[in-house]
Parts: sequence; C-alpha cells; structure tokens
Amino acid sequence: MSNLSFQNTEVAFAHKSDAQLKKASLLFKSFNYNWLIKNGDRLANLAIRLGFKSVIKNTIFEQFCGGEDIAECEMTIQTLSQSRIGTILDYSVEGEEIEENFKYTHAELLKTISKAAGNESIPFSVFKVTGIIAFHTLEKASDSLKVNPTLSVDEITLDLPNEDLKKSWTLGVERFHSLAKSAAENQVRLFIDAEESWIQPAIDRLAEEAMKEFNIKRAIIFNTIQLYRHDRLAYLKHQIESTQHHLGFKLVRGAYMEKERARAEEMGYEDPIQPNKEATDRDYNQAVTVCIENSNRVEVCIGTHNEDSSLLGVSLMNAHSLDKGDKRVHFSQLLGMSDHISYNLAHAGYQVCKYVPYGPVKAVIPYLTRRAQENSGMAGQMGRELQLIQTELKRRNK
Repeated sequence: MSNLSFQNTEVAFAHKSDAQLKKASLLFKSFNYNWLIKNGDRLANLAIRLGFKSVIKNTIFEQFCGGEDIAECEMTIQTLSQSRIGTILDYSVEGEEIEENFKYTHAELLKTISKAAGNESIPFSVFKVTGIIAFHTLEKASDSLKVNPTLSVDEITLDLPNEDLKKSWTLGVERFHSLAKSAAENQVRLFIDAEESWIQPAIDRLAEEAMKEFNIKRAIIFNTIQLYRHDRLAYLKHQIESTQHHLGFKLVRGAYMEKERARAEEMGYEDPIQPNKEATDRDYNQAVTVCIENSNRVEVCIGTHNEDSSLLGVSLMNAHSLDKGDKRVHFSQLLGMSDHISYNLAHAGYQVCKYVPYGPVKAVIPYLTRRAQENSGMAGQMGRELQLIQTELKRRNK
C-alpha cells in the first residue's frame, strides 16, 4: 500500500499514445462550454440525422464506450486486460417500454453472460431491470411491497391490480430469473443495477430471492446499493444480519439525485437523498467497511471515482489480512474516467474492472450526455480528468 499513488500519471496513461491523450484533452475541454453540455443530446441526435454519426463515434463515444456491439468491444477488452483490468460489458440502451424491446435486451444480456463465461478478462456481467421489465410495472410492484414488505416475488403477482400488470410482471420475472440462472450455470457474477427509489423495492426483492437461490458457495448475484440515499446503509446491514447465504453488493454513490428530490417535493414525501455530500461519503465508507468486515460471506465491488473511498478499501483489505488479489473485493470505475485510480490499483495488484458500455451510437446518447454532465464541473477552470491528462502530457514532453 505504501507505494500506491493515484497521482502516478505514467501508470495511469501508459495505455494511451500522445495522440490519444491530446484528443481526450480536447474532449474534456469541450465539457467546459455549458451551452454545449445543455444541448448535447439534441446536437448529437441532429449530427446523426445529418449523416455525421462518425463525428460522435470518434469523439465522445470512443472515450466512454467500447463499441456498438460485443464484437466491437473486443479491442477494449484486450487493451484493459493487458493492464490487468477486467471488463464489465454494459448494454447501455435505455428507455425501452415495449415487450419486443424487452425480449431483444434480454437476448443481448444473455450474450454478455455467454461472452463472460470462462473469460478471465470479463469478471462480471450487468443489467438494469428496467431493460427487461416495464418501469410502470416495477412501480406498481414496489407499491405492493410498501404496503406489505414481506411479499415474495410470486405473491406480488397476485397482489397486482389488473391482468395486464400481472402478465407484464410475470414475463419480466421470467426474463430476470433466466438471466440469474444463466449466470449461475456459467459461474458469471451478475450485477443488478440500482434505479429510482420508487421502483427499487421490487428490484431489491428480485435480487434478494435470486441471491438466496443462486449464491450457494459464493456470490453470483450482486445487488447495487446507492449510498446517496439515507436509508441504504441500514438496508445493507439488515441484509447481512438477517441472512445466512453468500451476498454480493456493488456500492455506488448514486445517479438520480435531481430526479429523486424533484419527485419527493412534488408528491410531498420524505426526500430519500442524503442532506449533503459529507453524509453520502460517510455512509459509503461505512458500507465499504461493513462489507469487508464480513468478507467471509460478502463479496463487494467498490464502484467509485472517489480516491479516499478507494484508499479506504485498500486499507481495510490490509487490516483484515486480505490478499491484494482477493476476488471477494473488486474496485470499479467507468471506461474513460478515473484511469488514475483504475490503472494504479491494478498496477499495485488489486482486482479492478471497468464498466464498458456499448450499444448503437444513437441509443447510448442518454448515457453519453450524463458522462459529459458529470465532467462539466470545472474546479478552477480545470476538471480532474483534464488536469491529469495535461500533467501526463507535460511529463512526456520534458
């Protein structure tokens, strides 16, 4: 641990040529233009309609995505693997609401599991439940659980108010179960992403029952805990205390804060979001601590771009005599971001993986827009990613 430094840009960018770094520098500089970020999704869609898809694909798409399909991701998978970093193939098409699209997404997700089977370069698969079950159905199922928190997945079916919802839930549950079963049969660890708080109860129940069924000798199914919610640390602790089977958790801070706060205010219920960043950081770090303290039956992915939380994970592994390469603890960041964390951790011998989103360029624009917005806050006119890139360019040109 003493030799681990996230400021080592030589290690962080060893996989990038000068030309690639200069291109990334220009991209991150563009995020400083508020008008561009505000209208980015509309401009990107317009560019595609006008036949300039290659402009999007060769800039922001190239930075944050692996390709338009699994085959196109192969080069990214191999490049990451050469630096001892695993790939998590993330089919990032969003906003689907019809049965045919759910079937297609389900089939694509099965392909990601098949691709990961027996492949050391792909340690996890991942999916959003809204990719295979209608948002409205998850909302109604979650409403049932709020009234009766002990309902099983099958009992939720009986509790739904009409036949269309029952059918939608039943079909979605079948898709969910087939993904979990395929993951277990192929021994591929499967992340279930967290989503909005008002549909999370149904997602949690699906994940809980899948963990109980499939996490027999180790964690195969992982639920995701968003620690920007003030109630999730308690949920995590309860799951550990109230169960006996193996558990898997991916820890993130969260991605729906503005939407959550606006809905809570509009509908007059308690804001589920932490009062401030300090509270989020506190709960996140406590969640990391609780998981590593229970590593005898809890596997954890520390999904963060926060240096302090990453270092805490390293320190706790050392304190609990866990080997750097222990596969019960992974660190994860998004492709195209926080390479100074990912590559330095991997270089030091820790288990690291990158989320590698993929999908048709037009379909992943919502994802790309969020990445641009995340990087648009320029501290002292210099974003962290940009500052690190420029530091490395200066080092190379000395």
